[in-house]
Amino acid sequence: MSRPVGVEIPTPIVAAAQGHARAESPRESCGLVVRVAGALTYRPCRNLAEGHAHFHLAPEDFARAETEGEVVAVVHSHPNASPEPSEADRVMCERWGLPWLIVNVPVGHWQVLYPSGYRAPLVGRPFSHGVLDCFSLIRDYFAEVVGLALPDFERPDDWWLKGGNLYLEGYERAGFVDVTGQALREHDVLLMQLRAQVPNHAGVYLGADVVLHHLQASLSRRETYSGFWERITRRVVRHRSLC
Repeated sequence: MSRPVGVEIPTPIVAAAQGHARAESPRESCGLVVRVAGALTYRPCRNLAEGHAHFHLAPEDFARAETEGEVVAVVHSHPNASPEPSEADRVMCERWGLPWLIVNVPVGHWQVLYPSGYRAPLVGRPFSHGVLDCFSLIRDYFAEVVGLALPDFERPDDWWLKGGNLYLEGYERAGFVDVTGQALREHDVLLMQLRAQVPNHAGVYLGADVVLHHLQASLSRRETYSGFWERITRRVVRHRSLC
């Protein structure tokens, strides 16, 4: 695994991160390693995520760290779990383009993950909202299979229960047009409504009556489309470049 030149995490930084993790447990802690005037220092940050299972580092805290010096690593904790990187950790490490220091509490084990070009598989990836979910699966599919880069959208946990309408409000901005009622084609995106007031789930039609999608609390998978998934489909959209 390649390592960025000059980025080594010293013991005092690990100790500071572990102390922060103990203080925040059982929630995940998060922070940044910043080079200030040539010396590395640990900056605790706020975790804005709901629940205990993941972290969302406050953007204001990142911006503040950048004014102090060079951000050289991202830090977060795995309370009562191994510091082995999760699939979401690997994806986000690539997205940030920085090393990730992962610390365990209360045992104190730790590990550093470095960007290496990793890409999560389209089938069999675990669910992590905002990182590996039905929307990110569609983005990754279009990037890898179709060769199109789709925009990303901010999506808080349970956005469909908080007045959000991500798919209906966003598909045109992402370059899609409504083709509901037309014969399905490969690469069509199926917008589905699953126990919600608005479409809150989506998948990609692969042809031959197969949909690729990613449900919460499950692995991404291919399934037969006709039947349940077809019944809850509310709109079919197609990228303009494929029309």
